[in-house]
Amino acid sequence: MVLRIQVLANGRAGSVTVTKSSGKPQLDDAAVAAVKNWKFIPAKRGDTPIDGFANQTIDFKLPQ
Repeated sequence: MVLRIQVLANGRAGSVTVTKSSGKPQLDDAAVAAVKNWKFIPAKRGDTPIDGFANQTIDFKLPQ
C-alpha cells in the first residue's frame, strides 16, 4: 500500500491518505493510524522548516 502524508513544519503528520490500497480496509486504517503517530524531519526552505508531502510504501506480510 502507499500513503501520501502531509508533513507539517513541526515534524508531525497532518493529513494521511491512502493512494494505493492494500486491498484490506482494516490494514489501510491501521497503517493510517500508525503513521499519524510518527515523527518526521520536515522539509526546509533555507533554515526554516516548512510543510511538505511524502509518499510512504508499507508492505504487509501476513502469515499463511
